[in-house]
Amino acid sequence: MAKRVFDWLASSLGLLLLAPVLVFLAVWIKLDSQGPVFFRQERVDLAGRTFKIHKFRTMVTDAERLGLQITVGVDARVTRVGHFLRKYKLDELPQLIDVWLGRMSLVGPRPEVPHYVEYYPEDVRALVQSVRPGITDLASIEFKDENEILGRSVDPNKAYIEEVLPIKLRYYIEYAKSHSL
Repeated sequence: MAKRVFDWLASSLGLLLLAPVLVFLAVWIKLDSQGPVFFRQERVDLAGRTFKIHKFRTMVTDAERLGLQITVGVDARVTRVGHFLRKYKLDELPQLIDVWLGRMSLVGPRPEVPHYVEYYPEDVRALVQSVRPGITDLASIEFKDENEILGRSVDPNKAYIEEVLPIKLRYYIEYAKSHSL
């Protein structure tokens, strides 16, 4: 309960203080390319429910129909503004909305797309889904250049499932077993 109160207060303050930046970035996205400001993708949250995450759109509209659900290397689907937003992780700022709504926490395992959650071992899935997903965690820091790593792979989807995901899951397990305020 204390963590949720902290998350709500911190996200409220963050949204309030960052409002001018968020508005500026939203206008910049609209001026750069056609489509919505937000990218809404289905993710898995606490207890295995799905929700649509808020992120600033960094790719062309309907990018998921044009390629993988993961970004690989220098992806042609990424817009000019999108490159900047991704480089500085500014595309993640709207997730403060999800924290404010209680779908996410500031810190916790990153919410995954349902397709990749299917690859979690059952016991790991139960443990990871026992905590609220977060905007950031150790795996996010470790794999800050994940798209470049996957871009060097012959089969990025396989590399994500067999190489990246097991390491992320170890971080998620560690967090779920030892998290605190």
